[in-house]
Amino acid sequence: MDTNIIELNNYFADLHIHIGRTEKGAPVKISGSRDLTFANIAKEASGRKGIGLIGIIDCHAPNVQEDIRSYLHTGEMEEISGGGIAYRDTVILLGTELEIRAEGRPEAHVLAYFPDLAAMEDFTQWLSKHMKNVNLSSQRIYAPPRELQQQIYGRGGIMVPAHVFTPHKGIYGSSAARMEELLDMELISGVELGLSADSSMAGLISELDRFSFLTNSDAHSLGKIGREYNKLSLAKPSFDEFRMALERREGRRVCANYGLNPKLGKYHRSYCQSCGTIIDEQQMADERCPNCGHTKLVRGVLDRIWSIADREQPVIPSHRPPYIYQIPLEFIPGLGKAKLNQLLAAFGTEMNILHEVTQEELSEVVGTVLAEQIVLSREGRLALLSGGGGTYGKIAKS
Repeated sequence: MDTNIIELNNYFADLHIHIGRTEKGAPVKISGSRDLTFANIAKEASGRKGIGLIGIIDCHAPNVQEDIRSYLHTGEMEEISGGGIAYRDTVILLGTELEIRAEGRPEAHVLAYFPDLAAMEDFTQWLSKHMKNVNLSSQRIYAPPRELQQQIYGRGGIMVPAHVFTPHKGIYGSSAARMEELLDMELISGVELGLSADSSMAGLISELDRFSFLTNSDAHSLGKIGREYNKLSLAKPSFDEFRMALERREGRRVCANYGLNPKLGKYHRSYCQSCGTIIDEQQMADERCPNCGHTKLVRGVLDRIWSIADREQPVIPSHRPPYIYQIPLEFIPGLGKAKLNQLLAAFGTEMNILHEVTQEELSEVVGTVLAEQIVLSREGRLALLSGGGGTYGKIAKS
């Protein structure tokens, strides 16, 4: 018997959660909710959501680091071997979202994660010389993108291009037809798809074949945590194990992506800024709105991918995990706060409700109609209306 075999388990992970304010009320992510503090995120993820590994973005901000040091000092949280900060049943990875810009190109966002607070603080020292306001989220970094990559990996960190297909500061969506035009492809650990794309859509671009994909919430409020997430096979939640999963080493891997059907994403379809029409593929013609004739169109993710694809059919590499369409509980018609709280009181966490509880058990708490809706949502079988132009898609009324 081989006593060196390490047992792996599955953990849910959401690696893109913003901080709205510090404990003292200082702004971090201006568009983020005021109650998105480091501690509140940890409590929401561990208690209500049931997520084992989270990435809290904006930890580069010195004001946020002050909060983290306070939690470590009181013993409410602790740094763990392998990297990360433990809070109850959840491990927190320290991350940051940065805005890069190559000369002559629009901006794009990337995520970086570091193993511990000391590495993040050291990175902040470098950032402060290349950023106008180091205490705010998603700020422009005034350094070449490849130099930024070297600074991240030189400190033991990893980088993941963020929401790569969205027209709002995704690399493919707004900045380049190929990632290699901006970045050193050897200094990328994974790719975040974003809310309006899935693995099949990304399979139309061959340079992505080598990378593990992530689907994260990009949460700007506590309720949005876990609207997209991943299932990771790890020995335990930690920075080192997360990195191994992205690299698919020693059995660690991303074994499922759970995300919105792209039709529900805010930028799935092209959109006319003049009259507000969401334009589907059958209506696109001559780059004009079929409703009013104007050319003020925001190109949707699907249309953008078609325009830059180097394949006619998607290719799904053997290592690619399934992309499972799953609608968040908050999207389900009729499932308001009161009903959701009843479910949480009965079953503990949203992850339990979405993955473990049977339809019969759900029916006993919220009735047969809502129970059926929840099961249909977890299986991605609810009818949808496409989103676009910054407006989410909707579940079609039956």
